[in-house]
Amino acid sequence: MLPLPDATPRRFVISGCSGGGKSTLIAALAGRGFQTFPEPGRIIVKEEMATGGSALPWKDTTAFATRAIAMSLANWRASGPGLSFHDRCFIDQLSWFASTGTELPPDNSEIAVTHRFETTVFLVPPWPDLYQSDDERRHDLAAAIREYEALRHFYPSCGYTITELPRTKVAERVSFILARTTATTYDLP
Repeated sequence: MLPLPDATPRRFVISGCSGGGKSTLIAALAGRGFQTFPEPGRIIVKEEMATGGSALPWKDTTAFATRAIAMSLANWRASGPGLSFHDRCFIDQLSWFASTGTELPPDNSEIAVTHRFETTVFLVPPWPDLYQSDDERRHDLAAAIREYEALRHFYPSCGYTITELPRTKVAERVSFILARTTATTYDLP
């Protein structure tokens, strides 16, 4: 008889370069039955564009980043027992605040200490062959690479270890991640 699954949430972040395949990877993990959380930024952009709002990265970056922190924190709290995978998290937004010298909103100074993810963070590297801008992603590849480099340095400063994902097929990326999350048979759907 197998032991009962651990009821402890094990939250993993998949972050990195815009347009590198994070959302596709998150969808593949969801398709395998894992609890996943989509990128807050994409949701916010869709909502703001639909309502004529201004909390957009190209209009009011501070408002956008503040909303993304709140949404990511809500996702962190909503994580159930076992493995969950988060497409970006509040650490990404804290990185933006740090890299731009913008003052962090009140009540967020300790968030990286009080709300921890698993130590391993999976970072999607720049992949020029995949990168595409669109209505929701208006920055170019050069800006995406700068963002990636900032994240690559910021996550370790918050106590996380970076594991860069290979530029390979989605199924191979899923296997790569699952092999490194020490998933047990009862975690695997």
